[in-house]
Amino acid sequence: MSSDPQLRNHAAFIWSVADKLRGVYKQSEYGRVILPLVVLRRLDCVLEPTKTDVLARHESLKRRVENVEPVLCAVSGEQFYNTSPLDFRRLLDDPANVAGNLRSYIAGFSPAARDVIDKFGFDAQITRLADKNLLYLVVSQFAEIDLHPNVVSNLEMGYLYEELIRRFSELSNETAGEHFTPREVIRLMVNLIFVEDDELLRKRGIVRTLFDPACGTGGMLSVAEDYLRDLNPDARLEVFGQELNDETYAVCRSDMMLKGQDASHIVSGNSFSEDGHAGRTFDYMLANPPFGVEWRSVEREVKDEHATLGFRGRFGAGLPAINDGSFLFLQHMISKMKPAEEGGSRIAIVFNGSPLFTGAAGSGPSEIRRWIIENDWLEAVVALPDQLFYNTGISTYLWVLTNRKSDERRGKVQLVDARECWVKMRKSLGEKRKAISSEQIEEITRLYGAFEKGEWVKIFPNEAFGYQRITVERPLRLRYTGDGALERLERSKAFAKLAIEQREVLASVVGSLASLDDRSGRGACRCDRPQWEASESRGEGAARGHRRPGS
Repeated sequence: MSSDPQLRNHAAFIWSVADKLRGVYKQSEYGRVILPLVVLRRLDCVLEPTKTDVLARHESLKRRVENVEPVLCAVSGEQFYNTSPLDFRRLLDDPANVAGNLRSYIAGFSPAARDVIDKFGFDAQITRLADKNLLYLVVSQFAEIDLHPNVVSNLEMGYLYEELIRRFSELSNETAGEHFTPREVIRLMVNLIFVEDDELLRKRGIVRTLFDPACGTGGMLSVAEDYLRDLNPDARLEVFGQELNDETYAVCRSDMMLKGQDASHIVSGNSFSEDGHAGRTFDYMLANPPFGVEWRSVEREVKDEHATLGFRGRFGAGLPAINDGSFLFLQHMISKMKPAEEGGSRIAIVFNGSPLFTGAAGSGPSEIRRWIIENDWLEAVVALPDQLFYNTGISTYLWVLTNRKSDERRGKVQLVDARECWVKMRKSLGEKRKAISSEQIEEITRLYGAFEKGEWVKIFPNEAFGYQRITVERPLRLRYTGDGALERLERSKAFAKLAIEQREVLASVVGSLASLDDRSGRGACRCDRPQWEASESRGEGAARGHRRPGS
């Protein structure tokens, strides 16, 4: 968070309001009340100077214009507006009806802004607060916070809001890892996708795009934006995201609204079945998709796209196991890479160990890995310490991909072992007991950028990650010769089902073989029956004798 004492005071004051919820709400639930109220108060302050003009213009447009949104946004000078005569202070004029008035005030917002508040599920909190006689108290407290743009800029508002998100996420350890990636991990990821482009990003007036298909509360978008601003204040990063969870979508979209970003770039829905950015490509992409997430709910849509569109769609390379959609996220991101001739793209994504190892050659995961490596998109894999995330202590890996490798990296994959780059946290947060210090982030970035073999860095040609699986077949040998062969034959069920003539011929053959064995003195031989058994050197299910490369 910014070192500005005023922002620290605002954060402390808002936190003190949260404390008034104690007893009615669990600490992990405070964010459900405080975050939407922070958004409402900020929007209220931003719209205050144009409030009268918007109301007058709205009145003049009644019954004349169906789509008033672009006109009223132009009057407000923002991406949103409010047509209710109420504001935060006027909500307090009628204490007995504060719940109804607050709902009416929210209903006056433009559709996109109202959608954000609805996605918070805030209406249920209004009822809960009113039932416990807390609503008037909490609203009156927020009415005292000065969040006008001339007091708190968009950038400072972003810092304040992110600090609150972080605090509330840490209070909710059981779910934080699903929506909130540790900031040091994000900083490392941002470093790695920008490390090759520092010179490019310093150009005056440069504009770049960044996309996160599982954006959660928007932490990755915010850290990347901060990085570019620090590197080049004259640069602009346009951020895009998609999020399935309604509440975290609301947090992310409201964060973009408060910062002055185009909030319409953040969309709600399942990235697999409802591509919210269809047809778009991006310069950079970051993601920390949920580990081991099932995609059964969208199985039909994904399989249909795979079968009907193939490589013209997003999932042409193959489908992973139904209980792990990690590779669906990655294929989705690869489909949004800019062509190399248009500047290409860079991707960083957090995985657990599963995408590295699961699936025999020829399986969906193996074919996806093969497709990535044979196209020379995999630039590096960075092994991270365990116990780094809030809801899991497992080991994790950063995959970095690009379709514009530098000359020295072409045809090669870099492996960076950063498993020992950690410091112990003074206080555990859920499963998170370790952190990566700023110095360690810089060292990992240096090792990555240097691209030199060493104790912690290995570099391999792409071919080193492929292997072959073959199926070796041999006849199934059953013994129908030697001592007692004729008796064994006559007891078998298959022999009993044969016609009399067939049984006589087969008995004659077995008898002849037995007499040959006796004369040769070599003991019993074994005759082959036209059945087959397969001995596979690796994996399962390959066609006979087929050599298939996997990875």
